[in-house]
Amino acid sequence: QVQLVESGGGLVQAGGSLRLSCAASGSIFRLNAMGWYRQAPGKQRELVAAITSGGSTNYADSVKGRFTISRDNAKNTMYLQMNSLKPEDTAVYYCNADIVTTPTYRNLYWGQGTQVTVSS
Repeated sequence: QVQLVESGGGLVQAGGSLRLSCAASGSIFRLNAMGWYRQAPGKQRELVAAITSGGSTNYADSVKGRFTISRDNAKNTMYLQMNSLKPEDTAVYYCNADIVTTPTYRNLYWGQGTQVTVSS
């Protein structure tokens, strides 16, 4: 069984910073690409940033230059450093991971989400 647990969300003023973490645990044979998604009220879930196991990254245009995604493969943990936060960044942030649990079984897993609220 695999779990993804996010932490680090909260309330911050516009212009402030937060750092999200996503820790994967359980029977992990290999941890492939990971990503951060967010969903604001009344909107569809959208990709914020993603990172491969080798460290290649991509970002949504709306967060480029403000957010940085990283991972620590030894700890099976992914991070999202969010700077210069804007009210429009307010959303529930979810982590997602492509995980191989046995040599022949692979699946996408989601965390439970963490709320980020940016006040103006």
